[in-house]
Amino acid sequence: MSDLINVILLGIIEGITEFLPISSTGHLLIAERLGLGARSDLFNVGIQAGAILAVTLIYWKRIWQLFTQWREPANRDYLAKLLVAFAITAVLGFAAVKLGFKLPETVTPIAWALVIGGLWMLGAEALAARQPDRSAVTWQVAILVGVAQMVAGIFPGTSRSAATIFTALLAGTSNRAAATEFAFLVGIPTMYAATGYELLKVLKDGGAAHEDWTALVVGFVVSAIVAFAAVKWLLGYIRSHRYTPFAIYRIAFGIALLALMPAGG
Repeated sequence: MSDLINVILLGIIEGITEFLPISSTGHLLIAERLGLGARSDLFNVGIQAGAILAVTLIYWKRIWQLFTQWREPANRDYLAKLLVAFAITAVLGFAAVKLGFKLPETVTPIAWALVIGGLWMLGAEALAARQPDRSAVTWQVAILVGVAQMVAGIFPGTSRSAATIFTALLAGTSNRAAATEFAFLVGIPTMYAATGYELLKVLKDGGAAHEDWTALVVGFVVSAIVAFAAVKWLLGYIRSHRYTPFAIYRIAFGIALLALMPAGG
């Protein structure tokens, strides 16, 4: 029963943090270190997919429009930019895997990423606020968002949503709602692909028999439900508010971790 509670808590943490710009991977690693138990890569990616399912449901009308009305120039252009951003992430991510890159298992680099990322968010939003309100997504934005996704994937604490949203803001899509929508839509194929890759790897290595599928399913469902509520709230919040409170939270949380965790921990 205690392990089931831990799984539910991890699902809640994932659902809240996946799309808020505060780093889901960083929070999950910290939660595991603080007693919720280490989980498999498939579990961690799988519950992220639960959060992505929530966003898929929230944006289903927009996704349907892009695919059914792709002959319209605006939709075709937007869809092409989403595909390019995803392709860049996929290629760079595959290269990182082949080079043997592994996520750090210590809290210190995550804490520094939280602090540095928070400061970057404050600066980026201040710069974006000085630009004319632009909702258009340029090719430069698409390319840089693709790169930002990969960077966030290999540096826990960076936050995929923060990296992509604020890269879009700085690169020219200065409207918060438009930058957020593009960042979230790019995340849909990215996380589904990551989950599929991990699943195939587990099946190929014969690890399916050792995977805790009950925990994975429970975490997936909890994450999806919580993420749906979190994203709905966030999309309403950013219409009239900045991301400043999230940046302050990151900085404060990162500093607390650096102060409380033992050196090298």
